[in-house]
Amino acid sequence: MKIIVVSSVLAAASAFAPTSPTVSLSRNISIRRSTPEPIEGIDDEIEAPPPGPDPINGWVPDTNLPCYGLPGAIAPTGYFDPIGFAQTGISLNDVKRFREAEVQHGRVAMIATLGYFAGEAIDGPFGAAGPANDQLAQLPFGVLPIMGLIIGGLELRRATIGWVEPNPNVFDSLFALRENYYPGDVGFDPLGLKPTDPAAFATMQTKELQHGRLAMIGAAGMCAQELVNHKTIMDTLEFYQKVYSGGNPYE
Repeated sequence: MKIIVVSSVLAAASAFAPTSPTVSLSRNISIRRSTPEPIEGIDDEIEAPPPGPDPINGWVPDTNLPCYGLPGAIAPTGYFDPIGFAQTGISLNDVKRFREAEVQHGRVAMIATLGYFAGEAIDGPFGAAGPANDQLAQLPFGVLPIMGLIIGGLELRRATIGWVEPNPNVFDSLFALRENYYPGDVGFDPLGLKPTDPAAFATMQTKELQHGRLAMIGAAGMCAQELVNHKTIMDTLEFYQKVYSGGNPYE
């Protein structure tokens, strides 16, 4: 009877005994084997993203901004593009090309606006007088080819500065501007007015654009007015001054 009791006690005590070292060793081995080992030939370093485009006069093209972030929008209209020349989907090269055309036409219009008033106030070197629209026909024939050569030379120089050399086999290369070319910046600044600060340059560029836009409208209006009544700008002002003051403009 005592042997049976002792055997029962020993069996019960063995149930609370710690696990064997063999089992713990096997668990440690299984855990160690489940840990991934580094693979040779794989670089753990993360490569840095490629650098963005270099700023041009402080401007970096941004696809998230209207007109790729080019200056020129002011209150009250802000960004004004009803026709969609710079709408979403237009390429950067096309936007730069449109801005190049706008800047150059604005500069020509500003010169033309001054030329209308100065040319009609002072007689020209070849006796040209009267409305500015009629003065070109009064010039000798030899003057026109010379003017054409001068204008053509300036345009060719501008093309070599801003445009990519054309490839006869690639049609789009005829309209491709250089990546490092800022629209309108042909390097002509004899008075040193171009700011070096990006914010100041953007402000000056906006002023030039606004004056050029106004000049394009003004020059077109003066040209149309002289085509209608064949009077100088000042003669037209005097005419309507008499009309609105109640006088007779034909006296």
